[in-house]
Amino acid sequence: MQSRKKNMERMAEVVPESDEQVLQHFLSNSNWDERGVLDQVALETDALLGGTPESALLIDESGITKKGNKSVGVARQWNGRLGKVDNCQVGVYAALSHGSRSTLIDTRLYLPSSWVNDKARCVVAGVPNQDRRARSKQELALEMVRYNRRLGVRFSWVGMDGLYGKDPALLRSLESDGETFMADVHKDQHMYLEDPRPVIPACSPGRGRKRIRLVAQSEKIRVDAWAKAQPASAWKQLTLRGSTKGELRVEALHRRVWLWDGKESQARHWHLIVRREVKVHDEIKYSLSNAPAQTPSQRLAQMQGQRYWVERSFQDGKSQAGLDHYQARGWKAWHHHMALVMMAMLFMLKQRIEHQNELPLLSCSDIETLLAHFLPRRDVDVDEVIRQMEVRHHKRQASIDFAYAKQRLE
Repeated sequence: MQSRKKNMERMAEVVPESDEQVLQHFLSNSNWDERGVLDQVALETDALLGGTPESALLIDESGITKKGNKSVGVARQWNGRLGKVDNCQVGVYAALSHGSRSTLIDTRLYLPSSWVNDKARCVVAGVPNQDRRARSKQELALEMVRYNRRLGVRFSWVGMDGLYGKDPALLRSLESDGETFMADVHKDQHMYLEDPRPVIPACSPGRGRKRIRLVAQSEKIRVDAWAKAQPASAWKQLTLRGSTKGELRVEALHRRVWLWDGKESQARHWHLIVRREVKVHDEIKYSLSNAPAQTPSQRLAQMQGQRYWVERSFQDGKSQAGLDHYQARGWKAWHHHMALVMMAMLFMLKQRIEHQNELPLLSCSDIETLLAHFLPRRDVDVDEVIRQMEVRHHKRQASIDFAYAKQRLE
């Protein structure tokens, strides 16, 4: 039910027969199992979007701005939504995607070192013992991929941005698990155009200590340096999909390259796909994939472009399902809230699919508007509106009286 401000007090004013304290207890203290809800959401989403060559599990993080230092996991850290360091909570999320359909199905809350190293703080926030340990965002991502694969979610590949693609251990772990990935990388990513065939150099007889470090037999190069050196004729124009602004056309470079982490006995032989807009060449995206060797450029570029839909999932979640609107400080409350949001997003996905023939442009925003209009509201009666205003005034006055009483005691 929609209210202008998404907090417990305003929700209780809108939803018939609801109570602010009951709602807060349900979110923060009740012992219902959020994991069971998330698993059900994942499996029902899988029935709608999973099990096809186009089904992808998309991994991304999102920051939610918070004030103070009490909310679990809050710290001065990178907030990708704002593009700067901010006081926020950061969650790592997984979305299941098929074509233009995508919705969030799982999440892990990232705990910075300032939390992991402060046992008392974790106790107050209700962080379980097994979760009071340092885990990187990449480790949380791998955990979600493995968990949802065991759960039975059917996806053909894993899509990730540069934060995850820059981690060699994550990419190699996914490949070792038998997963196909499409991972963005940064422009300073190094690669080899020829197999580096790492070997331990032989020592001259009787000279120096025995060498133990592997050495590449070919030169590495940055992905941006290689792309810059390619002639205009090497860029291939591709049409990825239709959009509200016409066909999405891009130019792409594709080459099989070798990646070596300086430790493994053999380099990995993967695809490099480089993409730019047809008319705007300023923004270039670089991605690596371990898809089968014969995978064509068109398929790789479409896989790379699929990551757009996790951003749309975040937009829908925050704008229409309250992903970033909550009064919750503790571990349990945060996870309860995320489970409820994903359940609401699944409902919206089902409605869009069910009505796609007669309403092909039905959006999450449309669904929210329809629900707000047709569902019964508590605040339509004049006497009820006046009563709610008087309750708010009583709370404000109590807060003012408390402040003055506190000041007199100082």
